[in-house]
Amino acid sequence: MQPREVLVEPDRAGQRLDNFLMYALGDVPRSLVYRLIRTGQVRVNGGRVKPMRKLITGDRVRIPPMRYSDSASKKVPSKVIEQIRASIVHRQPELIVVDKPTGLASQAGSGLSWGLNDVMAAIDAEALPVHRLDRQTSGLMVFARGRSAAKALQAAFSADPAAAAAEKRYFALLCGHLPQQRVDVDQPLKKIRDRSGQHRVVVADSDDPDGQHARSSFYRLERLPKHDFVEVRIETGRTHQIRVHAAALGCPLLGDDRYNPDAEAAAASRLFLHAGVLRLPWPMDQVFHAALPTELNDVLDCLRGK
Repeated sequence: MQPREVLVEPDRAGQRLDNFLMYALGDVPRSLVYRLIRTGQVRVNGGRVKPMRKLITGDRVRIPPMRYSDSASKKVPSKVIEQIRASIVHRQPELIVVDKPTGLASQAGSGLSWGLNDVMAAIDAEALPVHRLDRQTSGLMVFARGRSAAKALQAAFSADPAAAAAEKRYFALLCGHLPQQRVDVDQPLKKIRDRSGQHRVVVADSDDPDGQHARSSFYRLERLPKHDFVEVRIETGRTHQIRVHAAALGCPLLGDDRYNPDAEAAAASRLFLHAGVLRLPWPMDQVFHAALPTELNDVLDCLRGK
């Protein structure tokens, strides 16, 4: 078995190497992570580093083959492979665009033995992830085909708004109404662990050194009696960014069981968040679309009284 090289995605920028490895390796003891780093089996950009080293977008993390978790648990069901193969909306020599279904995590971990990255590796051995979507979010995801393509696409998805060139547009249903048709939210975010031990993202104080810049723009497409159907554009790609910014506005997303305590949200079948439009500047200017899933259209029709 050969070592694998993992490119650091924009939303993992700033994360410590040891925590990144816990995420990348899934269910392994932390002591094993430290041993791999200490013995030089894990390297960043070809060099040995400390566990506390903070990663940046595009860093190349070498991870040795892991017998601890490389068993049959990584075997992806054939029906899932065929489902995702049928969800490919575009393919060219440099990249693949997939319409990810809700409920499928981008990466294994937290009790999951495989994720979309593993599915795509089974479909195309050259496929490399360059960004991610939350498990509950559906919609467009891009996979590079080869290392040079991954580097170019990761630059387009950079968390630095001055460098980012990819344009991402989401469709969401807010519980409540925006104060005006368009609202821009520019609030830093940080990750915490709540009293129950669950990871959460919260709005950080402007002077908090752990806060990461995040900006989202909400635009009302349709006003319903108790909800706003909106398009959301994000300039940064932080974890749970849209969900946390919407909750900070007092209009959390329908079906968000983490940031929306409302009983209506708990009764929803899924999170109402869909990555529906994606513009890529490389290797040429292209725009991709993924229609709103049937179950989300059904929610809108019900609220419209149809």
